[in-house]
Amino acid sequence: MTENPEITDSHCHLDFPDFEGEIDDVLARAREAGVTRMVTIATKLRNVPQVRAIAEAHDPIYFAAATHPMSAADEPLASVDELVELAEHPKFVGIGESGLDYHYTADSKDIQQESLRIHIEAARRTGLPLIIHARDADEDMARILTEEHRAGAYTCVMHCFSSGPGLAEAALDLGFYLSMSGIAAFPRSSDLRDIFGQAPLERILVETDSPYLAPPPHRGKRNEPAFTAHTARVGAEVFGLDYPDFARATQENFERLFWKAAA
Repeated sequence: MTENPEITDSHCHLDFPDFEGEIDDVLARAREAGVTRMVTIATKLRNVPQVRAIAEAHDPIYFAAATHPMSAADEPLASVDELVELAEHPKFVGIGESGLDYHYTADSKDIQQESLRIHIEAARRTGLPLIIHARDADEDMARILTEEHRAGAYTCVMHCFSSGPGLAEAALDLGFYLSMSGIAAFPRSSDLRDIFGQAPLERILVETDSPYLAPPPHRGKRNEPAFTAHTARVGAEVFGLDYPDFARATQENFERLFWKAAA
């Protein structure tokens, strides 16, 4: 047992070279911080074997997979059947991350949108949550998520949410979740914290997106699952809660959405 309240890093990338040869140490530091579970994400389907092996080798680690929107133009389009087959693995808990990113790759927006709709259909068929990456694409993202939800319900988390209030409202109206990353803990992110603070507590998750976006006091360094606790403590302040109460709420939220990990 740990003295810290248990929390879950709902999104990280433990297959990245930043963690090579260090997984056991990373897990030990996570446990010490109270982070007892994590979901590691394959951003390209060809990386699934490596990501799956990490999850199979370590009890606290689950995995998800999709084609990241920034790679949609360079990778073969995933098929729904391919994603459904992946979902048969007992530790495969989500479809993602998929989505739209117009910051660097707006020229591929058409293929990104096609890819996104494929991943949404896979989420529908499997009942697993869709994990969404959204950057500089709020209008198209809100439109597609809403259109597709009208065509058939699915569950979803807006991973590393840092978009505007309009997309937050659209996602929450659909029953989706918003995930707090280290960005929400940055000193200049008061507007983002206000968006989270206006959301229902029962729709909030926490994550690192490690190795990126380390929260203070580690900003600028490699992020890792243990640092979820720093973001979660900021989240507790946003909601005016004691840290154990906020941690408990995010655990319940994670288990409601990522039901395979809870099982």
